[in-house]
Amino acid sequence: MTSPDGIAPSVPPSGTGCAECDAAGGWWFHLRRCALCGHIGCCDDSPERHATAHHAATGHPLIRSFEPGEEWFWDFDSGELYTSGPELAPPAHHPADQPTPGPAGRVPADWADTLR
Repeated sequence: MTSPDGIAPSVPPSGTGCAECDAAGGWWFHLRRCALCGHIGCCDDSPERHATAHHAATGHPLIRSFEPGEEWFWDFDSGELYTSGPELAPPAHHPADQPTPGPAGRVPADWADTLR
């Protein structure tokens, strides 16, 4: 990976859902995890794009998917996708019983019409 200093393998994720969406009572499509500080944010297809906003605010360069069965990393600085990378502190993904989109009870009926 081009930004090894952008990864802190021992830092756990900030929670099981997008930190900002949870705080505001919002919802997300997919989740991303900052490889440096563990911040969980929503993807760019989600209404609020909190993972990208986190990168813009902090400069933290790498995210990893926080979806079950996905191990890829994205480097915001280089625009490169990596299909694998170092193991990060568990958990590696949101709870398996958490729906996508999620979380349960906050996703609007017309959610598919709002995707970017």
